[in-house]
Amino acid sequence: MITVAHGTRRRGGPLVAMGLTARAGRRLGVPAATSFIELSRPFFDQVLRQEFAAPPVIVPLLLSGGVHLGNDIPETIRTVGGPAILAPALGPHPLLAEVLVRRLLGSGAKPDEPVVLAAAGSSQPAGLADLETAGRLLQGRWSGRVRIATVTGLGPSLAGQVEAARSEGRVTVAPYLLAPGFFAERITHLAFHCGADRVTDVLGVEQLIAELIARRYRWALNTQQQLPAAG
Repeated sequence: MITVAHGTRRRGGPLVAMGLTARAGRRLGVPAATSFIELSRPFFDQVLRQEFAAPPVIVPLLLSGGVHLGNDIPETIRTVGGPAILAPALGPHPLLAEVLVRRLLGSGAKPDEPVVLAAAGSSQPAGLADLETAGRLLQGRWSGRVRIATVTGLGPSLAGQVEAARSEGRVTVAPYLLAPGFFAERITHLAFHCGADRVTDVLGVEQLIAELIARRYRWALNTQQQLPAAG
């Protein structure tokens, strides 16, 4: 199994991807390597150039669809790596909603208080659709109103959603991010600037997410949707 995360210059970000990959690999009982699209090493294309006894299963550590999943990762596989088997993004999924609830409660949020689920954002409609689904999944586990927001691309603004939620009680912003990095810092800064009362931790190295990675691996291996090498 090869996981592929976006990458970040912040030191803690790659450690989350590596920790999740190691846990998922142990659950599956298979060799597991972590890679990154950019900013962090080893890069995805470098890992794909290694010799494999069988086509590797690629599990994107991404919470929704978008440019990376729709274009960048498949193109890299076709150009330098294939053949390989590509799994879907981790989210949206009920296990991620469960981890979000844990982060909310851990931050001191009460179940009847409003929440803004904040993502980095995408220019692709599929990314926004996935975030909307993630919001509905969280709403099914949280009695206070859940709104979604993005800091780039398509979707409602974080400032507008925090302002709308303030009339309903103390507002908690939940970053819809796996790891610390630029967007986690930006969401935290904007949230407090806009009047949010608290911001939760990112999802992080969580056993439920390792289980989700393992499920994505098994699904991809069973469906065998193999991408060929270029040519």
